[in-house]
Amino acid sequence: MCFHISQTKIGRALQERYEARLQLPDGDPTALPYFYHAIGFTHPQILLIPQEEPSVITTAAWGLAPSKETPDTLGDYYKKAAQFGGGLNAQSEKLFSHFLYKQAAHSQRCLIPVSGFFEPHEYQQKKFPYFITRNDRESFALAGLYTHVGTTLTCTILTKPAGERLAAIHNKKKRQPVLLNKVDEQNWLQDSLNETDIRSLINKTYAEDALDTYTVTRSVFHPQQDSNTPESLQEVVYPELQQLF
Repeated sequence: MCFHISQTKIGRALQERYEARLQLPDGDPTALPYFYHAIGFTHPQILLIPQEEPSVITTAAWGLAPSKETPDTLGDYYKKAAQFGGGLNAQSEKLFSHFLYKQAAHSQRCLIPVSGFFEPHEYQQKKFPYFITRNDRESFALAGLYTHVGTTLTCTILTKPAGERLAAIHNKKKRQPVLLNKVDEQNWLQDSLNETDIRSLINKTYAEDALDTYTVTRSVFHPQQDSNTPESLQEVVYPELQQLF
């Protein structure tokens, strides 16, 4: 599953990459989500390009919530939802059956721009974090869903069975976020898509040879430690893993 992401691109670079304008809360440029490592269970504001406004980059609380909630009740909702993953991820296999996903699947799909994401590799009962980014370090889009909660947006990252390379990394659950090829990003936001079209985009293969994957500090998976630092993106070599990859 995908509970940890990175977003280290500034506004101008994001606007050029996605050919969209930045629209932040109250027009405040300091509200741009910029982090080396964000933990989903803190429900941070992350970037989002919504189906309803595909030429806009805005923000949403990470953790999908029903529209019947209000901004004031989100905190309590997330506490209750923590046992179910906090709404951070949505299994794409349940996209058209789950009560919270099926409406959004048709009209509230989104792109979630990231610089990379973190996944655990388990070896000898220890978790070793891997950072997955692009070789060219360009921002890339994860497929997501969103809801309106009052004036706030909430969102989730779609997941699917991992491809060969990412399954070797996320070797216990063997899941990965749905990565969208650049040519498919605007297709994902089209209103005219039917269920078959949507599933086809989800099931498309992302070029794994375009990805760079490497191990980073284990503090990434220790919530008591501040891992929102540049050091969290630096490679750390673990001798015990060298014979595996």
